[in-house]
Amino acid sequence: MKRKIFETEHNEFRQLARSFFEKECAPHTEQWEKQGQVDREVWLRAGELGLLGWEAPEDYGGSGLRDFRYNAIMTEEFIATGSVGFGYSLHNDVMPPYLIDLTTDEQKQRWLPGWVTGELVTALAMTEPGAGSDLKSIRTTAKPSDGGYLLNGSKTYITNGILADLVIVVAKTDPDAGHRGISLLMVERGMDGFSRGRNLDKIGMKAQDTAELFFDDVFVPAANLIGEADRGFYHLMNGLAQERVACAVTSTAVMERVLELTSEFVRSRMVFGQPLGALQNTQFVLADVKAATEVCRTFTDDAIADLVRGDLSPERAAIAKMFVTERQWEAVDACLQLFGGAGYMNEYEVARLWRDTRVQRILAGSSEVMRHIIGRSLNLG
Repeated sequence: MKRKIFETEHNEFRQLARSFFEKECAPHTEQWEKQGQVDREVWLRAGELGLLGWEAPEDYGGSGLRDFRYNAIMTEEFIATGSVGFGYSLHNDVMPPYLIDLTTDEQKQRWLPGWVTGELVTALAMTEPGAGSDLKSIRTTAKPSDGGYLLNGSKTYITNGILADLVIVVAKTDPDAGHRGISLLMVERGMDGFSRGRNLDKIGMKAQDTAELFFDDVFVPAANLIGEADRGFYHLMNGLAQERVACAVTSTAVMERVLELTSEFVRSRMVFGQPLGALQNTQFVLADVKAATEVCRTFTDDAIADLVRGDLSPERAAIAKMFVTERQWEAVDACLQLFGGAGYMNEYEVARLWRDTRVQRILAGSSEVMRHIIGRSLNLG
């Protein structure tokens, strides 16, 4: 389908992104999945090419260009090339509202140049063993201490957790104030008392490092407070809309990829003396996938345009996240079925997509949480 949200400069960026992923990522799929994380060098190479942190002001090495269409292009080309594991999306899509909008000039000087070059890999640590979407239930605490905070607790399921040099940690600075007592603290690699646990064994996304993090009396200086003290919950809410659109971008790109892979397979797979694609059932299944993909693409592009204009509401972001990720799961599952036994073999990309993208209905707020946000916006009672 013809898309209407991109300009010439976006198409040029798309060529750069595709070339990078084809040369620097896709050939390493098998290796990275076996070792459970990408090579550090890929971060540095992406930084050299200007594919990281471009939203940073020019004084700190970026271009100062804040246009989510570039973020969308990165994700679309990453998936279209069959690449895996490289946690650029969290680095580029999730972190800017915190690293650019909430930091002081001194913090920007310390962190942004390395963020842009890939020398400083970033992570955001919210989830705990007993607290996911319900942030007011977190148990990690940061008690005021002379010149800063003493951080204690643990986090889990943290993307980029093994490789991260900078981790924004969500902690309670006022344990009696509920969500009004949450702050964001930047924990840096090498701080005393900060340790990493397992690189977690996941159903999918085998090449993406996802870790447990532990904090044992970690002294975090006051100079590492992100935004305002006790305002962390509100800072997080402001950043989540962009993260949820990023999920819709990923899911739409996955639908397009799996439709392409499946169409190729059914043309060549012979069943009862004819191509599998010649059977009416196959055509009907892929017709449904095609229709769903185009609807999701149209809605996602519209949400991207809203985000670029600054008009994206939390409810619309929730709709994009919930609806598109649900349709993506249906599409991938339907396509895997058409592969038959081959679809259950890890050597086929469709199997990896089925494993890797199941998490889309969970991360950045589960589908159930998205339905709660959407339902609440209806003012039903």
